[in-house]
Amino acid sequence: MQYQLADTWPFGCKLPMMKSAHYSMLSALAIFLSAGIAAQAQQPAADPTQPKPKPEETEIWKPVPPVVAPGATLGAPPSDAIILFDGKNLDEWVSVKDKSPAAWDVHDGVATVKKAGGNIETKRSFKNYQFHLEWRTPETITGTGQARGNSGVFLASTGPGDDGYELQVLDNYQNDTYVNGMVGSIYKQSIPLANACRKPGEWNAYDVAWTAPTFNDDGTVKTPAYATVFLNGVLVDNHFELKGQTLYIGKPFYKKYDAAPIKLQAHGDKSDPISFRNIWVRELP
Repeated sequence: MQYQLADTWPFGCKLPMMKSAHYSMLSALAIFLSAGIAAQAQQPAADPTQPKPKPEETEIWKPVPPVVAPGATLGAPPSDAIILFDGKNLDEWVSVKDKSPAAWDVHDGVATVKKAGGNIETKRSFKNYQFHLEWRTPETITGTGQARGNSGVFLASTGPGDDGYELQVLDNYQNDTYVNGMVGSIYKQSIPLANACRKPGEWNAYDVAWTAPTFNDDGTVKTPAYATVFLNGVLVDNHFELKGQTLYIGKPFYKKYDAAPIKLQAHGDKSDPISFRNIWVRELP
């Protein structure tokens, strides 16, 4: 190994220079240490004339959050939830087409899609909220791709038909399709972080935190919509920013609205209809 006298290093000393990998490692270490010393030197010194900070100075005591009793079991509605479907009736829902009473079949504590009855939506309108819904495809489901247990949860229904912002419902248990249209996707926009779909005949659960878009007076977007979605306890959309309404054909766009109903889709595929249960929502600021 050859040595030569190095120039002065950051600590005012001279060390032999090694023309090898050892020299590079020592140089990097010296630079790292000198940078740390410089950073410490730049920290302002404590002012002895000022009182010593206390932990109480950064404690916030008000406003006190309201007490919410959680559901007795996982997925059960908490005490402040609005119950949208409890297995008894669809009194909280109407037909999207003509606002008549929702005509889906209610039996054995579940609501099964009646495809001829069309989409249904809540009577109430919402802005920001936490949402829970459970759904199941028949154990004997048939079809492939998008024609297998297809439906959708429109987190904001902004018009007739499929207008709005759709979270896809689809049987993707060993069933492939385009990934921005699979279960857990914000339809044609997000690609889910995972496929957590249960097999046909078993219940799936969505838990959603929805932040509605806001608009300026001229209709332009002030803040976009965001969705965080868990499917069966697995995070599939993490604060995903929507680019506008979800469309089957074309690019998404925003259309000004204030509050909107939540909509469930009666899809026209030929597979047997899916069922829903235990639907509730908590309004958020």
